[in-house]
Amino acid sequence: MFIWKYGTATSPMVEIFFPAGFLKLSGDIYEHAVVLSVKLEDQDAFERDFFQLKPYYTDACNRLPPSPQEYPILGLNLLRLLVQNRIAEFHTELELLSSTALENPCIKHAVELEQSFMEGAYNRVLSARQTVPHDTYVYFMDLLAKTVRDEIAGCSEKAYDYLSLKDAKQMLLYSSDQDLLEYIKEEHPEWEIKNGCVFFQKAKESAPCKEIPSLQLINQTLSYARELERIV
Repeated sequence: MFIWKYGTATSPMVEIFFPAGFLKLSGDIYEHAVVLSVKLEDQDAFERDFFQLKPYYTDACNRLPPSPQEYPILGLNLLRLLVQNRIAEFHTELELLSSTALENPCIKHAVELEQSFMEGAYNRVLSARQTVPHDTYVYFMDLLAKTVRDEIAGCSEKAYDYLSLKDAKQMLLYSSDQDLLEYIKEEHPEWEIKNGCVFFQKAKESAPCKEIPSLQLINQTLSYARELERIV
């Protein structure tokens, strides 16, 4: 028999009695739901199911046998946060993990990916797809690859007027011209391809121009300096 105690500041403590084995069964169901959401490529369902599952790994961990799915699923959640660029939450979740969990290959995989992403070592991020510690990681790895290429593409637009197809293919980490052309067609139709080159000028012209109000900033800075001098 398991007793779940629940109460809030405005309501009295309530004790709910569960038969033995109920917690393990319900935890298994939520684990299957999390894995199913990945297979269905439904990130909203993943987040919802994961947060319903998480108390079984934290609050009820002393009453349940260790689950072989725990570390793969915790690693999946870290990968999801990385894909969604929720870096602060990524590190918050990481701080809550035990030293044993941090040594698990599934968790280490997500940590190494985050480090590579922050360092701009995008080739390591893309190659990591070949060494995923669990089959369910492939979906998020594909999304992360798209995030990486979008980041590179955005920087390329700002840094160059044009690139040869060969250089663009190398920069965007594609192995064939066909893959590169399909990416451009689907994600950046505003890019112009001619004479064996990719031209970004059209994309730059369509982007809104944001002027920095330099005179206003100078006046504000001088005003702050005068106020500091007066206070001192």
